[in-house]
Parts: sequence; C-alpha cells; structure tokens
Amino acid sequence: MKFLKLEKRNKISYVSFTRTKSLNALNSQTLRELIDLNKEFNNDVNTKVVVYRSVGKNFSAGADIKEQQKKLSKLQIWRTNLGKEAIDSILEINQITIASLRGYCLGGAACIASACDFRVASETTLVAYPEIDLGMNLNWFGLPLLLRLIGPSKTKKMVIGGMTENANDLLKWGFIDELYKDEDLDKKTATFAKKYASKPALPSQMIKRSVNALTYKSDHAIMHMDYDQFLLSREFYKK
Repeated sequence: MKFLKLEKRNKISYVSFTRTKSLNALNSQTLRELIDLNKEFNNDVNTKVVVYRSVGKNFSAGADIKEQQKKLSKLQIWRTNLGKEAIDSILEINQITIASLRGYCLGGAACIASACDFRVASETTLVAYPEIDLGMNLNWFGLPLLLRLIGPSKTKKMVIGGMTENANDLLKWGFIDELYKDEDLDKKTATFAKKYASKPALPSQMIKRSVNALTYKSDHAIMHMDYDQFLLSREFYKK
C-alpha cells in the first residue's frame, strides 16, 4: 500500500493514513486501498479491533479536491463513488472499529470517523463538513451517520452552517466518546482498543451486526441517492 500503513499487534489492527504532505487528504488511491484492506478484515479471524488513525498532526482533510480527475463519461462518474464504497466497507467490517482523531477531520474524513463504532480524540481535534460552501450536498452516507450521533439540530448546525467544531463541544454532543491530551492519544487509544479486544469475538460481532442493522436499515433506503443528488447539484452549479 502506498498511502496506508497496517500494523497488527495484540489482536488489534492499526490502519494509518500516511499522506502527511497533503494533510492525509483522501485521493482515489487512498480510498481504493482502504476499501480493499477493509474487505480483507472480514476474512481475518485473528483481528478483534480495527483502529483508524493518522501519521502526522491531522487525521485527514477529507476528499482530495485538488486531485486531477480522469476524463470519464457522466455514466462512468455516476457508477463510481469510492467515498460511499469506503464508508460501506467500514460499516460492513465485523470487528469493532475505532477512529483515533487529532487535528483536522474534515468532510469525507468525518464520514469515516462517524462510520466507526467509536471515536477517541485528542484535544486538538477539529471537525467540519465544508461541502455546502463548495456548492454540494453531503454524500458518502455522512448525513445519517452524523444525525445518529448528535441529533437533528446539531447536525443542521454542522452541515448547513459548515462551521468547524472543537473537540470539547464534540465530546458533549456525543460525536467523540473519549477525549485525551494530544501527547497521550496513541497510548490511550491502545488502552481503549485493548478493552474491546479482550471481549469474546463471536458475541461482540453478533451484537455489532444487530445494532447496525437496527440503526441504519431505513437510512440506507433513504440515502441510496445521495451521490446522485451530489452529481445533479454539481451539474446545476455549472450552468
């Protein structure tokens, strides 16, 4: 892998974003690597917990809007949504998933974090959804994921307002589960992960699957066209 690093120890798999020069922005190759790796976890009976984290001071600046896009037909673009596929690949992982956040966690990166079972963070963490100021709706299944965590009013505040929210407020709202000092984040994340790695794998994964089915089944039915709406809004703003 070019933009991800995988480390395994104590029944825990640590997946790190490594594009530090680009604030760990999620380009197409990073997303493909993430999707392929996540699919492999479902054949991994030794890993009990998967932790997503970053190399450097920032979790991720979100989708790489500076990436040079290939010339594709509208139909090819419509059939390709690596972001949504990446989110689905996280939601479909049987193991417990944890996002370990620091610095900027923006747009698509916030969708990744919200797709995990838990989010731990350092006090430097800043989360925002800047899509509206770019003239687009939030896709990648991000809206229902956020809504389930912080409720309708605060979801509207973050997604419509587009403001950057700090770690202390996010902890109060329920987006973050545990908050640590920046220098303690890696050690505390490992301790948090070990707690869930110590649980029996079969009932843990059964419970997770049932909770996700109860939580997101209707959301998938409603949000199946979120990428379609994004493409249509992009076409509209071109005129």
